Amino acid sequence: MNRTFVVLGMVSALALAGCQSTKEAEKLATLGVDFTWSANNKCSASPPAFKISGIPEGTKSLVFKMTDLDVPSYNHGGGTVEYSGTGDIPAGSFSYTGPCPPSGSHDYEFEVKALNAAGDTILGKGKAMHPFPPK
Repeated sequence: MNRTFVVLGMVSALALAGCQSTKEAEKLATLGVDFTWSANNKCSASPPAFKISGIPEGTKSLVFKMTDLDVPSYNHGGGTVEYSGTGDIPAGSFSYTGPCPPSGSHDYEFEVKALNAAGDTILGKGKAMHPFPPK
């Protein structure tokens, strides 16, 4: 019987953790997001380099998420990069499931969010989209 309560307690804790979310700053900055694909990005876990502009003061991390606009239900993931004062993010800075369209070309969008030190407030966000393979 104690085991049941432990399991229920763990399930409740996980459910509550899933309810926590980040809020957007009152004056949300618009980030400029730029990237380009190269042939070596196909089916790779190493993302391209990025140039992010308009990063607001107080930013401690940049969160990246990639979406296949042709198949948005497929989770490509993304990653978090510690902000070092420059918007030049080198290729391979996080792991993700790279573009690998089964046929033809798909449109892929990266969304980037700038977070404060506590990670609970989005200070800025921006998006960029490019087809893969590049045309």
